[in-house]
Amino acid sequence: MTTTLTAPAVPTRRRVLPRGFAHGGLLLVLVAIIVFASLRTDAFLSTNNLLNVLRQVSVVAVIAAGLTLLMTAGGMDFSMGGNVAVTTAVAAQLFAHGQSIWLTVVVSIALATVIGLVNGAVVTFTGVAPFVATLATATLLDGVALLVINGLSVSIDDQLSALGIGKTFGLPNLLIVAIAVLAVTAFVMRYTTFGRDAFAIGGNEDVARLSGITVARDKLLLYGLAGALSGLAGIMLLARLGASSPGTGGLQLQLTAVAAVVIGGTSLAGGKGTVFGTVLGVLLLGVVANVLNLLQINSYYQQISVGAVLLIAAVANLLQRRRH
Repeated sequence: MTTTLTAPAVPTRRRVLPRGFAHGGLLLVLVAIIVFASLRTDAFLSTNNLLNVLRQVSVVAVIAAGLTLLMTAGGMDFSMGGNVAVTTAVAAQLFAHGQSIWLTVVVSIALATVIGLVNGAVVTFTGVAPFVATLATATLLDGVALLVINGLSVSIDDQLSALGIGKTFGLPNLLIVAIAVLAVTAFVMRYTTFGRDAFAIGGNEDVARLSGITVARDKLLLYGLAGALSGLAGIMLLARLGASSPGTGGLQLQLTAVAAVVIGGTSLAGGKGTVFGTVLGVLLLGVVANVLNLLQINSYYQQISVGAVLLIAAVANLLQRRRH
């Protein structure tokens, strides 16, 4: 009698690519655009232009940080741009009425946080789809912002000039704030229970609830955090522009942030997202907008480019989900 020996089955392990390789295509596109811009115009690599780009993308980066964490948990907030508009309007009026910088900043960010919590309560306790609830809020907030400034431009003079145009160790203060926000967000997502719970909620909310995660509380906190970061972004935008005007913030800023997050690989269905990818998305859109300006291409093409990139990224996002 002969015995046939068979080798034990070796479980196959999925190869996990390093983060840089996982976003290799996005990095390649970004580098290609930078090289193209450098060859087409000498102004692109000038110190003033690069600092200007970094200041511009800093505001979008702060919004995108909050959106990355929220979308990872399966949420969505289309009202963050409107929240920015209200924050800039309220802060500008507070400055115009002689309030101090610290009081203005605290009140504005607190108001933005409350708006985020209201969004979270509506989504969590009524079952209304996040897209519908926050889009309605966005429309409402755009109108409120216009009412607050009465449809006029309200200047803040040099009240926030240290933040808006100041530098520390050669870096714009706006960029330093954005880096701090992104670093904290990345740490939370990677190393904290709250971050891991956000991934679990985005992966399967019912399973997350059955496993003991306080889903309702976490969702409220996520929307509140998105609101707080919208408020911070509003203060940053006001500092950079020096005034609150009709059209400040709003849907265009919101769509740019959403596009950056989706381009960076955060799943629209939740359960997947990285701050590193979001940073690449923010930089890509910021550089593209800057290049279009330097090449004196009609500004309307900027909106077209953001919409096209968002559509392509959404389709790619869906195809990737189906593959896995």
